[in-house]
Amino acid sequence: MKRLFWITITGALLMSTLTASGARAKSASTTKSPWGKTPDGEQVDLYTLTNKNGVEAAITTYGGAVVSLKVPDRNGKLGDVVLGFDSVDGYVEGKSYFGAIIGRYGNRIGHAQFTLDGKTYTLAKNNVENSLHGGTKGFNKMVWKAKEIPAKDGQALELTYLSKDGEEGFPGNLKVRVVYTLTDSNELKIEYSATTDKKTVVNLTNHSYFNLAGVGPGMGDILGHMLMIEADKFTPVDSGLIPTGELRDVAGTPFDFRQPTAIGARINSDEEQIKLGGGYDHNFVLRRKPGDPISLAARVEEPKTGRVMEVWTTEPGVQFYTGNFLDGSAHGKGGVAYTKRSAFCLETQHFPDSPNQPKFPSVVLNPGERYHTTTIYKFSTGK
Repeated sequence: MKRLFWITITGALLMSTLTASGARAKSASTTKSPWGKTPDGEQVDLYTLTNKNGVEAAITTYGGAVVSLKVPDRNGKLGDVVLGFDSVDGYVEGKSYFGAIIGRYGNRIGHAQFTLDGKTYTLAKNNVENSLHGGTKGFNKMVWKAKEIPAKDGQALELTYLSKDGEEGFPGNLKVRVVYTLTDSNELKIEYSATTDKKTVVNLTNHSYFNLAGVGPGMGDILGHMLMIEADKFTPVDSGLIPTGELRDVAGTPFDFRQPTAIGARINSDEEQIKLGGGYDHNFVLRRKPGDPISLAARVEEPKTGRVMEVWTTEPGVQFYTGNFLDGSAHGKGGVAYTKRSAFCLETQHFPDSPNQPKFPSVVLNPGERYHTTTIYKFSTGK
């Protein structure tokens, strides 16, 4: 009788172990679900990537947007940290680029035109006199082809799109590939690549809006987030938010984030550049060590939850934006109104208006060349 009891208990323990082990093995996964249709009737899907720690990234094929990103706080509680919508309709109708892949040219191009080899290309003026984030219908408004691909360190999703010659005024058939990888180290890695059959300009980025305290009912602003940016200089702008061409020292200005500083500490300054941007909406020139393939661009910590986000990139710049144009008219997940200062963006990039600024790093892509950049958003918790 004792022997039978021992076998029964041992078997139960073994089954419990197998069940727990199986659950752990299944926790890392990628699932696909239909997520509505565009006004033209095109099918849109939502892919949910989950790593072995339970961290979750949901990405839609509409604009390649990061719809949600659930990461732990210091107590291990998962919380969504990106602004977005509950359905594809919000992205179709929205004008703030929530979570989307931005292209063909992220940020602004002055006077909506540029010249290559003596030929002037005219773009849509969708930001007063300038072109912003790829034009009237940029990559954020396209349905991307998607498929799961193997990844050594997590779950990966490949998105592809062909931007045809002349689309939004840009030359060349541009084949674009973006791979999102949610690693088991709690990183969202984004790898961008592209090739062209005609000389063109390319500057891809992601436009996720972050609030590390959590997104949803009762969400607050981001003014208490502590930010550090690895930059000694930034690119000042004119009244149209187009860079003047100057690389200005951050020392002694509200743009000095070389030491961790609250985002709201100087955001209401009377300094000219702050007034022009309505807050922060500026490109920072990143410090790069020669030979380093990828380096730290920024670090943000939210004191109450302890959530920390590091941004690593191969790009020369990062646009720090404090949601200055969010006015509460967009109602996102759970019906929450997205208001001014409710989120921040750290968009890795080449500099704004580079096609018209010969002293800025080049954004020209030639036939036979391959555009390739990598950005990593790494999440952890502080003390």
